[in-house]
Amino acid sequence: MKKRMFPVEEEFSIPKTQYHVSRDLNENMLYLNKRLSVDDNFDIIYRVIDVGGKKACMYFINGLCKDELMQKMLEGFMGISAKDMPDNAHEFSKKFMPYVEVDLSNSWKDIVYFLLSGVFVLIVDGYDKVFLIDARTYPSRSVAEPEKDKVLRGSKDGFVETVVLNSALIRRRIRSEDLRVEMTNAGQTSKTDIIICYMESRVDHNLLDMVKTRIQNIQVDALTMNQESLAECLYKKVWWNPFPKFKYTERPDTAAAQVLEGNIIILVDNSPSAMIMPTSIFDVIEEADDYYFPPITGTYLRLTRFIIAILTYIMTPTFLLFMQEPKFIPHGFEFIMVADTINIPLIWQFLILELAIDGLKLAAVNTPSMLSTPLSVMAALVLGEFSVKSGWFNSEVMLYMAFVAIANYTQASYELSYALKFMRIISLILTAMFGLYGYIAGIIVLIVALIFNKTISGDSYVFPLLPLRLRQLGHRFIRRRLKDSKK
Repeated sequence: MKKRMFPVEEEFSIPKTQYHVSRDLNENMLYLNKRLSVDDNFDIIYRVIDVGGKKACMYFINGLCKDELMQKMLEGFMGISAKDMPDNAHEFSKKFMPYVEVDLSNSWKDIVYFLLSGVFVLIVDGYDKVFLIDARTYPSRSVAEPEKDKVLRGSKDGFVETVVLNSALIRRRIRSEDLRVEMTNAGQTSKTDIIICYMESRVDHNLLDMVKTRIQNIQVDALTMNQESLAECLYKKVWWNPFPKFKYTERPDTAAAQVLEGNIIILVDNSPSAMIMPTSIFDVIEEADDYYFPPITGTYLRLTRFIIAILTYIMTPTFLLFMQEPKFIPHGFEFIMVADTINIPLIWQFLILELAIDGLKLAAVNTPSMLSTPLSVMAALVLGEFSVKSGWFNSEVMLYMAFVAIANYTQASYELSYALKFMRIISLILTAMFGLYGYIAGIIVLIVALIFNKTISGDSYVFPLLPLRLRQLGHRFIRRRLKDSKK
């Protein structure tokens, strides 16, 4: 149980507008105890101690401070004699503070913010400044390889939910004085920590200033959805276009590579991924495996991923068009015609299966691991063999939708796979309604969505395709060999 370790006189009144620290410890404790409601919050701990003949009080959040370091600091404080006690906080910090990360502040706004962030606070009677000792530690998991962004070769570490560790993983890979790692916060209540990483000599400073300004002007109570909340605040334009405005990665090596290319990386506390900006469609399609293999293999993987992305969009609408207009079927491919009786129109079969696949994804996410195998077997039987035999679906439809469902996982970006899914559904509906003209209209809708989508910097989403830069476009598809920087 937390007990009051030092009597605070109740007759002390708290000023209505107290912004700065007083030299009187009792007054400071009364103000801080009432502002933080320490008697109601069990995890806000305070204890009065004796430091060099002066009364002092320390505040900290239970579970966010390193116990071993606190114990060593207390031992050091207890060994200070009264005759050695300096008259001001700066002198005390230089001579007797047994820790590296120490700051001084007399602003209650800053003190409360850092205290609630886990910083160890020490108030000494007679000093007009408070010691902020950054001995905090956040609960976190190990930096294991992320489940989504796995690679066949390369680093096996990944980001975690603590921004300090995440920034350290980037700093470990870029040992340059040109690297900038700036911290800010957003959210009037949550005050969520946000880290901005960039290379000073390579970044677009106009974009950087715009990003910083937008983060500073965010007027929200809290970033409840972490990076998604931040993304919606940063991108002010209409969000009807489903193609991703940002690229996310849980891999430190990918984030470091993007920083070296002049991009901006944003890390949000409590989120195990990095937000990359600006991002084009070609950036989203790239993966780490493209660079962990020789150039010819990396080029093959990149081209394969790009072709499969096109097939996931065009496969089912093209099949539906061929079934409506058999005359368009190329010679020798007549076997793709549906052989069995069609009890339900093909368009409804495709739409039902699109919904059913998402239902299976949601079920897989919420299914305990011990039950995942029985669920998979049941889904395979019900949606596979039994659904075809019952006449609900035709086997050809099941085949193409199975390809689409599996091929979506060739993309590391969830946002891109769902963007292609929405475009595919629009194309299916237009093809079913208007035949060939609807099929062409669906492709036009896709092209328009790509062309009129803009990055956060306002540049073309399909650059270097529009405006056309043949050399840079070739580099987007062909993995180049790493060149010596001296050449």
